Amino acid sequence: METWAGSRRGSRISLGIWLMIAAHALQHARAEISCGSCPSPVQLRREELQLRPGVRSDPAEEMVEVREPGVTDQESGMLGISGPDFSLDEGKTARSEFGVAEDAALGRAKRSTTDFNEFSDSDWAGRTAQLESQKSSSSEFGWNREDGRGNTRQDESRLSSSTFALTGDSAHNHAVVYWTGQNSSVILILTKLYDFHISSVTESTLWRSTDYGSTYERMSDKIGSKAVLSYLYVCPSNKRKIMVLTDPEFESSVLISTDEGSSYQKYRLSFFVLSLLFHPTEEDWALAYSHDQKLYSSVDFGRKWMLIHEHVTPNRFYWSVSGLDKEPDLVHMEAHTPDGNVQYVTCRAQMCSEANRNYPFRGYIDISSLVVQDDYIFIQVPTSGRATYYVSYKREAFIQIKLPKYSLPKDLHIVSTDGKQVFAAVQEWNQNDTYNLYLSDTRGIYFTLAMENVKTTRGIAGNQMLDLYEVAGIKGMLIANKKQDNQVKTYITYNKGRDWRLLQAPAADLDGNDIHCILPFCSLHLQLQMSENPYVSGTISTKSSAPGIIVATGNIGAELSYNNVGMFVSSDAGNSWRPIFEEEHNIWFLDKGGALIAVKQPSVPTRHLWVSFDEGRQWTQHSFSLVPLFVDGVLVKAGAENQIMTFFGHFSHRSEWQLIKIDYKSIFSRKCTEEDYQTWHLHNQGEPCVMGQKQIYMKRRPGNYCMLGKDYSRILSAESCICRAHDFECDYGYERRNDGNCRPAFWFNPSSVSRSCNQGQNYFNSTGYRKVVLNNCTKGVKEMYTARKQQCPNRSPKGLTLTTKDSKLTANMGSNVTFIVHLNEGDSLRTNIQLDFGDGTAVSFSNLSWTEEGIKHVYKSAGIFRVTALAENTLGSDTTALYLHVTCPVEHVQLLAPFVVIRNKEVNITAVVLPSQSRTVTYFWWHGNNTEPVITLDGSISYTFRSEGMHTITVQVAAANTILQDTKTIAVKEFFKSLLLSFSPNLDEFNPDIPEWRQDVGRVIKKALLQVSDFPEEQLLVAVFPGVPTAAELFLLPNKNQSEGKKKSEEELEKASSIIVSALNQNLVEFELKPGVRVIVYNTQLTLAPLVDSSPRHSSSAMLMLLSVVFLGLAVFLIYKFKRKIPWINIYAEVNQEKEQEMIGSVGQGDNTPKITLSEFTASKELMEKELDARVKRGVGNVCESTREIPNCTSV
Repeated sequence: METWAGSRRGSRISLGIWLMIAAHALQHARAEISCGSCPSPVQLRREELQLRPGVRSDPAEEMVEVREPGVTDQESGMLGISGPDFSLDEGKTARSEFGVAEDAALGRAKRSTTDFNEFSDSDWAGRTAQLESQKSSSSEFGWNREDGRGNTRQDESRLSSSTFALTGDSAHNHAVVYWTGQNSSVILILTKLYDFHISSVTESTLWRSTDYGSTYERMSDKIGSKAVLSYLYVCPSNKRKIMVLTDPEFESSVLISTDEGSSYQKYRLSFFVLSLLFHPTEEDWALAYSHDQKLYSSVDFGRKWMLIHEHVTPNRFYWSVSGLDKEPDLVHMEAHTPDGNVQYVTCRAQMCSEANRNYPFRGYIDISSLVVQDDYIFIQVPTSGRATYYVSYKREAFIQIKLPKYSLPKDLHIVSTDGKQVFAAVQEWNQNDTYNLYLSDTRGIYFTLAMENVKTTRGIAGNQMLDLYEVAGIKGMLIANKKQDNQVKTYITYNKGRDWRLLQAPAADLDGNDIHCILPFCSLHLQLQMSENPYVSGTISTKSSAPGIIVATGNIGAELSYNNVGMFVSSDAGNSWRPIFEEEHNIWFLDKGGALIAVKQPSVPTRHLWVSFDEGRQWTQHSFSLVPLFVDGVLVKAGAENQIMTFFGHFSHRSEWQLIKIDYKSIFSRKCTEEDYQTWHLHNQGEPCVMGQKQIYMKRRPGNYCMLGKDYSRILSAESCICRAHDFECDYGYERRNDGNCRPAFWFNPSSVSRSCNQGQNYFNSTGYRKVVLNNCTKGVKEMYTARKQQCPNRSPKGLTLTTKDSKLTANMGSNVTFIVHLNEGDSLRTNIQLDFGDGTAVSFSNLSWTEEGIKHVYKSAGIFRVTALAENTLGSDTTALYLHVTCPVEHVQLLAPFVVIRNKEVNITAVVLPSQSRTVTYFWWHGNNTEPVITLDGSISYTFRSEGMHTITVQVAAANTILQDTKTIAVKEFFKSLLLSFSPNLDEFNPDIPEWRQDVGRVIKKALLQVSDFPEEQLLVAVFPGVPTAAELFLLPNKNQSEGKKKSEEELEKASSIIVSALNQNLVEFELKPGVRVIVYNTQLTLAPLVDSSPRHSSSAMLMLLSVVFLGLAVFLIYKFKRKIPWINIYAEVNQEKEQEMIGSVGQGDNTPKITLSEFTASKELMEKELDARVKRGVGNVCESTREIPNCTSV
């Protein structure tokens, strides 16, 4: 959601190259929540949105640059906001702000540059002004080819003008022109040389005029001859105050003037200002946004700055709204938390410590979604599925916005919040280049469809513009371009989108020939784009001070076309149209709309303009220069004491900037009197009731060459009408059918009553209709269509839903989980709510009012919990459930597998997860080079190796957002022999109990054994067990080439085993761990180890040997248990214990080898004891595990 805070009331123009604008826009493009990109078509301007809370001065935004001489690309003027912001301005196209908007700066700037006093009377409190200014000002802009129109031409007259050249600035390719305010004679011009190679300003000159532009003074001596200026701002509430920023490539400073730029004071800045937002009423208050995303405030007009907040989202900060926020210095902003989330934060500008900050919305919001505008605040909440939007009306609690159930928005933009209603442009799941227009109720909660498939166009900066235009001065009148059956047609409405119709084409062309255009097959279609340069006319213009007059570019035919277009005018608010030019012109209003001025668009030099006093019926040609001028822009300064406009341009492509001041007072013969006015009745194709009332306006009689002067009454009278069907639109949940009646949508249950409706209270039962907002009709069918007050029935609970606040089904152990219970039907005050968290804890509430803020719970263990909710009253009950996955971070995974196994014998492989947790972990098992894993929820699998050799087993453990991996190499043989080894106690002193140490010691042991035996090195394997006392297992493997027979191989293993056991018994195997530390290797077994193979037979001697080993193991186990009571041993184990990847002992003979399952690893102590028992059964007699406690996420 984006609010384009770009409305500047200061009448300033940015003149420069359009390419520069495009480059800047692309450079700062950003996706935002609200308005996705609002290019030229979506001309719902955000500027108005920001007018009320404050005038945001974003340098980039404020500068609407005009082309350099010779640049002829008309499209360059179409620069739009690249973000998703639309805002609807009176007399402008709408730009939305609820979406993903980008380049707010550019968008806002463009709109914000208007400043004619004629707009001070704007009905839109600044928004309209900007709209109008844009329209009007733009109309003033023109490039002229000289020539022709299609209407009667009178003798050419010469306007009084004077020319001034900005000598020495011929190389400067960018100019910004500011008129400081109403009835002021001061004009400021900042020219700059922008180097596109380094993207920086390298030269600048500030000029000042005190005689309405007749002469200009270079201000270098006032600001410093070497200063390079980047942007100039005029305070909107006191235009005598001016801020000028230096280019940060040279220095970061601000120059402040309080006398309309006559003198300046320089102040150093510790940051680089990217944009400014002035307070709407306090002239010395301003917010500055820096390049490192910090927001600063100043209460002395930029002399001192205080940091408000870090990590603030660009263009997502707002001043307080008068009458709604208690403190005038309250700042609304969107800020990022250290963990990357986004919050809506408020605080006072000079008191914004953490203790003084408030968070009006509990929880996180989507980035670039905060919009504070008029009575409303909008946010978007991050969800795993559909987008969810919330609104706060007049600073009340946030409530979820209700769109039709299956609109499923991909993008939503707030177009306008004027007139006690919200306009929203929604791109639904099945739309790509169109949006649907929705209108809300007064609170901004319930939205109904106003028009489908409104056309959009992408501008040169990637901005998306909506073809929707609100006519200035006439409430409820909109014009839109709708795409239907691959054709785009123009429609008009007089009741805020309740009814739409096509535009009737003119009856005759400029030559008087009849035009045969029959509805609905043929109609008039208008282009609804606003120029990105507010001082170049857009394709449509209206003005609140000239109600009913609409001037637009368009074509006649079956659909909208951009070829063979002409200019058309309506004098009766769109009921009838006349052609005025055969080619596109820039048109703008003079004297509060009493006169129209036109200049041709093509970029060839011109010295003429056209003027009409009869609403475009007759035009007179006037010259304003002796030498044709390449017109870059026009600035109009309308006031009670002067009628002056200024043309900016060049005589040639390489000349200095030329400023031509034109005094157009001479075109008026006198001031208007009462006899010069006539009444005009607003109507819709003869229907006098528009928006529920008959409106009569006062207008100057066409053809009278008198000057309106100061303001006059535009609406003579307004009489309420009797209510009829067209004064009512369909209510939420209802759709208009072909017969014109509103019927419930298939997804809507009209008999449902809100849960807030309690027994003994009353509610309004909708008839399917609601009155169009701001419609003033009375009586008639009003009572029949108005919702009826009824008593709340006593109902059983229905439609109980249970969700988490963030709509996620996962949570971290130990964190707060907030559950939201919602009941569609039922008496909320007499319905008991019970919530069972699934972990043995439950809560009960006597009614739903206790659950409005959500029900919080902290899970102290990991697992999958079934959370159930029960709503119950005397008439019945309803229940629902969800399954919540509570996880804790996995820190370590250890793969437990035998080091050597027998071919074709099933072996158990286990993954131990620390901290241990079940049911919330997924295991992925890979064998060898397999590309597809085996996926289990159990931490143990059984596997049979079918071939001899070295095999790898890899396991990955996925829990929450963490994935860990461990790999083991297993030797697979037909048979082998193994010996258990122990070591002299001094080895334990140097055992850190980590895998790397065990691997290194294993290699040293192997080398020591090879010195007492000539057994091949590749057939000898040593595996050191984890823990202390240190123990190991020696494996004697048969030769790979067994062609000599198995019996001979067995004999070789017996022989080698005897030699090694003999050496071990004689203490002949030893190694040096470090200088002075020699470690002796012992044989743990009392007899020779038996041969391990795949044979099922067991001899009695083997069984006796096994029993003896078991008894011996039990004795060792008892000793081990006793040793764990010795304090220093326990401490030693805690220091050194650390579970890592391991290789454990071999599989013993027979099929009764113990298999380890996941449940056996639920506790660290059980894990160690069971592992020891397993080793004892295999003949392990001297193995000790560490007793260090392992963190555990207990599972339920």
